[in-house]
Amino acid sequence: MILVNMRILISILIFVLVLTTNSYSDESFNRWLSSFKKYAINQGVSENTVNEAFKNTKLLKRIITYDRNQPEFIEKTAVYISKRVNNQKVLYAKKLIIKNDKLLKKIEKEFNVKKNYLVALWGIETVFGKHKGKVDIISALATLSYDKRRSAYFSRELITLLKLIDKNIVSISDLKGSWAGAHGNFQFMPSSIKNHAIDYNKDGNIDLYNSLE
Repeated sequence: MILVNMRILISILIFVLVLTTNSYSDESFNRWLSSFKKYAINQGVSENTVNEAFKNTKLLKRIITYDRNQPEFIEKTAVYISKRVNNQKVLYAKKLIIKNDKLLKKIEKEFNVKKNYLVALWGIETVFGKHKGKVDIISALATLSYDKRRSAYFSRELITLLKLIDKNIVSISDLKGSWAGAHGNFQFMPSSIKNHAIDYNKDGNIDLYNSLE
């Protein structure tokens, strides 16, 4: 009886989610985007950056579905860990620690971040850079800002990203990442880029996507 009730509840939740997602239209999104552009300019973002950044921005309805079904919240801990931690990954991580020993020791000494923790996080976030995401971050953040569930948070992140573009800290052409708007090997949100990203190899470019440093 409990199992049947659970199935009914899940079916209802899925139905509600589909209805909610389908109620979002491109027309409604475009009206919101027009308003957000004005808001961004009022927040100090240049008109040129606003126009260039949003030139190809689209409503990505699938992202709203992803936001409602994050595995961190719906999977049991044992299941979540089993999907992300295995012997093959551990062996590969150990090889990476040996291969990048000099760099990791330097980082460990300078920032007091243990190399094992750093490489483990790298493995969890992007499988050591293999899956950094191919979603247009601006469209992702715009979609989640337009959506009402966490609009305030994602709107702040989107404004932060626009200001980073304005200051030439990040380039629009490089902005590919996760459905939630995170970017690079360690999946930094725009606020993390603003607060923590540095040009560690001193080549004049903060490259979170291609440069290991």
